Amino acid sequence: MAKYKYSNRNQMEMKMIDFNCQLVEGTLEHAIDYLLEERVDLSFFDKHFCNDKIGAPAYPPKIMLKIILFAYANGIIGSRKIEKVCAENVIFMTLANGHVPHFTYIADFIHRFEDEIKMVFKEVLLTCWELDLIGGEFLALDGCKLPSNAAKEWSGTFDNLRKKEEKIRKTLNYLIEKHSHTDKSKNDKNKINKQLDKIAAKADKVKRFLENNDPKRGPRGKEIQSNITDNESAKMKTSNGFIQGYNGLAMADAKNQIIINAEAYGSNNESKFLPEFIESSKENLLEKEIPVSVLTKSTVIADTGFFSEDNLKYMADSKIDCLDQRQLDCPLSDN
Repeated sequence: MAKYKYSNRNQMEMKMIDFNCQLVEGTLEHAIDYLLEERVDLSFFDKHFCNDKIGAPAYPPKIMLKIILFAYANGIIGSRKIEKVCAENVIFMTLANGHVPHFTYIADFIHRFEDEIKMVFKEVLLTCWELDLIGGEFLALDGCKLPSNAAKEWSGTFDNLRKKEEKIRKTLNYLIEKHSHTDKSKNDKNKINKQLDKIAAKADKVKRFLENNDPKRGPRGKEIQSNITDNESAKMKTSNGFIQGYNGLAMADAKNQIIINAEAYGSNNESKFLPEFIESSKENLLEKEIPVSVLTKSTVIADTGFFSEDNLKYMADSKIDCLDQRQLDCPLSDN
């Protein structure tokens, strides 16, 4: 009878780890590490940290960027999950140099340095251009629906939200009256009071939103749904049902799949954002002195979701050829 060595995946082991041996050349993690260590100047972050004399040392921005970018590239977008993998995954340990930033610090870094992260994107784009990684022959444009950190249940027109507030307050008043006539122990009363406070906070949240915001309007001036938690997001339909989120657009160069531009829009209709997206792509290139010919001499490939008379006219005026990805042999701008 065959005899095999014993193995148990659930068995814990303690091993020495040399971080210098973990990043294999040619992998995404190696590329991210190389760019942020050797090619991108991150000194513009320094002005935001005034802790040279007092205060605790901060995590280096390059470490935060490494773990965040690698996490996002692998579909890990929650700050709690990023903290967890920094403590458990060897690649994340290497990128973080053994640090494990708390999830609140990760979330704050992303929110606080939004503009600086965009600057890093442009610096990486310039590096890719200098390394001749951008061909400029074909550019592919596409979008996907991205969920936001907001529940669609908190969406609605202002009239819907007012009704929601009224319903919450009626529920609150009913529970207060019910519990006031019921004998409860001290512990039960404390628990009930906490539940009532939570319900009251929800009603107050709706009230404050209605007082401090104006109704959102669609392209034709008709009111569309607002969201109390994230009013820049929108309710949109996906293949898996409705989500509250954003329409993420990205345009990549065909030579090495380098992303030229990426934006998120709080609207289900991606077609109307094509001119704005192309213009922001031009700004990215011009800011880093990359020739706009990357766009004007390229053929932009997109799906029929971007097809409209206005978009075709804009692309023709901008002298940019465009193709339907399902009919690559039929240049739309020639018609």
